Amino acid sequence: MLTVGQKLPAFNVKATVSTDIDNAFADITNESYKGKWLVLFAWPKDFTFVCPTEIAEFGKMNGDFKDRDAQVLGLSTDSEFVHLAWRQHHKDLKDLPFPMLADIKREISTSLGILDAEAGVAQRATFIIDPEGIIRFVMVTDMSVGRNVKEVVRVLDALQTDELCPCNWQKGGETIDVKKAVADSKTV
Repeated sequence: MLTVGQKLPAFNVKATVSTDIDNAFADITNESYKGKWLVLFAWPKDFTFVCPTEIAEFGKMNGDFKDRDAQVLGLSTDSEFVHLAWRQHHKDLKDLPFPMLADIKREISTSLGILDAEAGVAQRATFIIDPEGIIRFVMVTDMSVGRNVKEVVRVLDALQTDELCPCNWQKGGETIDVKKAVADSKTV
């Protein structure tokens, strides 16, 4: 699996961006949102049970990501047509404000190292990628456990400080001043 410090691989896929069949699909590449932070999250399968709870929560919190100059991208190995049908028929997914990438060839999942060997679908993974295309955060959970979207926002906030952030740091909280910490340790 790709990890922190590695480059987001190149990709070019169809994505579902609307429920209106006339403009439901778009081509999305790793360069589509150049200069922005990316929050790329993958789920195993459309028309399941845990996945829509996460997707809907990313949708509800999309404004928080936009406020941080971050673009959310959802991903599964389902086709753009399956994504469209799911969005059209699931009340919580109808108005999603971010693209649902169709990784039907499993190229993105494979290059990220998140293709589940047994199930043949994307694992429940989250990546935060900086504006230079470098992966700065990775989290993968068991297929049965949904992720915490508020934690993804918190980590994005911490990464964007470009400072050292202590455990449980929250936006607006104190970061660690290395010089002060070293000086304080000498007085103990």
